[in-house]
Amino acid sequence: MPIELFNNGTHACMMFTDLVDDEADHAIQANQFLIVDNGHGCLIDPGGNMTYNALRMAMHAHFQPNSLDYVFASHADPDIVASLNKWLIHTDCKIVVSKIWSRFVPHFCTVGTTEGRIIPIPDPGMHVKLGKSRIVAIPAHFLHSEGNFQFYDVTSKILFTGDLGASLVAHEDAAKPVENFAEHVKYMKGFHQRYMSSQKILRFWVNMVRQLDIEWIVPQHGRPFKGQEMVNTFLDWIGELPCGVDIMTQNHYQIPSA
Repeated sequence: MPIELFNNGTHACMMFTDLVDDEADHAIQANQFLIVDNGHGCLIDPGGNMTYNALRMAMHAHFQPNSLDYVFASHADPDIVASLNKWLIHTDCKIVVSKIWSRFVPHFCTVGTTEGRIIPIPDPGMHVKLGKSRIVAIPAHFLHSEGNFQFYDVTSKILFTGDLGASLVAHEDAAKPVENFAEHVKYMKGFHQRYMSSQKILRFWVNMVRQLDIEWIVPQHGRPFKGQEMVNTFLDWIGELPCGVDIMTQNHYQIPSA
């Protein structure tokens, strides 16, 4: 069942947390998102083939899948966009993705299906109209992908952050907003140290997003951060986290022994 993050009667944001069986093939839990505004709809990071059928069925109560306007992709990993071909075949949607990945995502698709249907996001980001509202593509390069974007819904004030803020939890826990941040760190720290490029980039990102009015930070894996106090607690933590190249040493670059 989807979790309703926001609904004012004309604009709604839904989060799907349980469409991946995290015991099947050791697949990582992943969240998918539906935003509907005045009869127009978009998906954010719809996932791979293992989520397509379940997501399509779950959407019906809130929006007709065939009427989808956009699929937004934070980057080009399989758990983000491997189902693109099916969305392109069964809807008239357009794909909104970094210009860096706009020539790579067709490799997920049948020849010809992406023709005229990819909207490349320039490095500084862009605004995309959805119904009477807007989705803002926010640059998050190298967090973790070199062509990476997050999506800010101006009506709900939700920032969908892709892998940033992700936590490795079971799908039954992913729907619960974080309440005890200190306890939650153990589910995030190792992931961020490996997947985020550097503390320098994290600080640039924190400086940027503090300019936004954010009510939720919602990652693509794990639990969301609800309310400005919890959002600021996360921003304080992530801006001070050594990660990626900061913590690599020569010991990580050795010829393996036979």
